[in-house]
This record gives sequence, structure tokens and C-alpha cells, in this order.
Amino acid sequence: MKTGEHEPQMIHTTYREAIREALREAIRKDERVFLMGEDVGRYGGAFGVSKGLLQEFGAERIMDTPLCESGFTGAGIGAALGGMRPIVEVMTVNFSLLAADQILNTAATYLHMSGGMFNIPLVIRMGTGGGKQLAAQHSRSLEGWYAHIPGIKVLTPAVLEDARGMLWTALADPDPVLIFENTLLYNMDGEIAADAGAVDIDHARIRRTGSDVTIITYSASLFKALEAAETLSKEGIEAEVIDLRTLRPLDDETFLTSIAKTNRAVIVDEGWRSGSISAEISARIMERAFYDLDAPVERICGAEVPMPYANHLEQASTPQVDDIVKIVRRMVSRNG
Repeated sequence: MKTGEHEPQMIHTTYREAIREALREAIRKDERVFLMGEDVGRYGGAFGVSKGLLQEFGAERIMDTPLCESGFTGAGIGAALGGMRPIVEVMTVNFSLLAADQILNTAATYLHMSGGMFNIPLVIRMGTGGGKQLAAQHSRSLEGWYAHIPGIKVLTPAVLEDARGMLWTALADPDPVLIFENTLLYNMDGEIAADAGAVDIDHARIRRTGSDVTIITYSASLFKALEAAETLSKEGIEAEVIDLRTLRPLDDETFLTSIAKTNRAVIVDEGWRSGSISAEISARIMERAFYDLDAPVERICGAEVPMPYANHLEQASTPQVDDIVKIVRRMVSRNG
């Protein structure tokens, strides 16, 4: 450390609290910012993210809405057109299907349909993923669906710094941004810099370096991949773990550069295998890095069933650490 430099002050926080602080900062910094959605005010949010914000900022900045996703998402679009910077909270990605027309046919297309005259600076936050025994209608991972649509950005914060910092960057974007928060992460805790702020949303991150295989993933599956990498390391297999962070636009260069080094690729995606974001990534690898591969690309995805309620079946339906370890072990031994 150079003379006069100081270690950054760190604070202990949770994923939930990091998002709450990001909301608080955004509302304080910009009078155009407000939060709207079901139960975000008096109840404090379905997952407790906005708890206390109504009392702090009042009902004009923290707005409880009727149970009508199409209605309040459309209101958010209108507010964005009117010069505001709305943050719309959709309780879970499953309910976003009720607002799909507003998101896909209006927000995502408005700039194009207006001949470049009108932007929609709208941020939509929603819970995603399984693992909490909420059964088939509350446990889907549909962020890959939205990544199919031009005109929007799709963010999937996994680490605390991204939970804290992606919101402000998204609010600064002139076009619609969807932020998917895996509900399993809300209670995750750790240390973060006290002055943590906005982060880049354009690039993937290498969360662990390695030389034998590239594991590509995002959101809660990142931590399963990191745990698997530690297990594999004890066997002499060094996995490089990439956190995609943003699913649209994809940062191809980061994972392609990694594959050129490791010559193997595994994609871990909680979504269903058919038509998934993992399929898109696999196709891009085959198109641009085929001759770098020593083995076929492997994908570890959610089982193609409606999410079961029973805990043991839910666990069996989603990618787990052991699944990653077994696949990588087989790839390396077959081509070692």
C-alpha cells in the first residue's frame, strides 16, 4: 500500500439490504426516481426489500399498486415517457407474464417505432428462480426468455456489489432495463465497501481463475459453480468461473477468451434446457471457438418439468454442486 492510502471501510450487509440501499440512494439523488409495485409500501415488499422506505420517503415516491401487472407496468412506461425515472417491482418473474405485452410490445419497441424520437428509461425489478418451495407458478427462471428480445437489457446480479450497484447504472440507461433478483440470494450476507456505488453492466466477470475448464453461469448458480470449483481443485482440476452478470447483451469476449485458454466449457443455467440462454451461449461458442474445444460443450440446466413443491424434488429439478463436479470430472478425465 502506498503512503497515504487507506483500506476501504467495509460494512456487513445482505443482498436484500444492498438493494434497499441502492433504492434509497437513487431516490435521494434524483427527484424523478420512484418505486411502484404490489406491496412495496406498507408491507415493505414481498421479499422485504423496500421495508421502511414508505416511512422515509412517503407515498409519492413509494407507491403501492393494485394487483394488475399490466396496469402498473404500463403506468411506469407512461411515467418514463413523461420524464420520470420509474422503478417498477414485479413480485416474481412468473407474474411478469401478465405484463408481457407492456414490456415486449411497448417498452422494448417504442424507440424503434417512434423513429428514434422517444426513449423509455424504465427499470423493472423482479424475483426469479426456485429453491424456496413455492411450487410451479412461483419458481420459474424466465430471464432467458427476456434475453431473446431486442430493445431491453437483462441484468442478473449475483454478488453484493452488483446488487448494490447495478440499479443506478440501469437508471442512467435511456432504454428499458430488467433486473432479475434470485430470491435465494436475498438472505446472503457478506462484506461490501461502505462507499460502494454504481457498477459497469456491460461486462462479465471472472470470479475464479483456472486452466482446465470454463464454467459459465449467472445469478445464484454462480455460488454453486464456485463451490464445485473448490471441490474440483482438491482433485487437481482448476476451473475458471465466469459470472455473466448481463444476459442481454451477452459479453461473448470474456467467455470466448477463457475457453481459448481452458479448451472446455460448461454452462450452468437454472432455466429449462430447450430454447434457453445456455443454448444461445453454446451456439456462440460453436460458431466462434469450435477449434479451441477439446470436448463438446456441456450444459447443466433445470429439469423440464413444472417446479415441484416437495423439497427433495425441487432440488433434483435444479442444477446442484454435485452435478457440476461430475460433469467436469468426466470431461477432464476423458480428454486429460
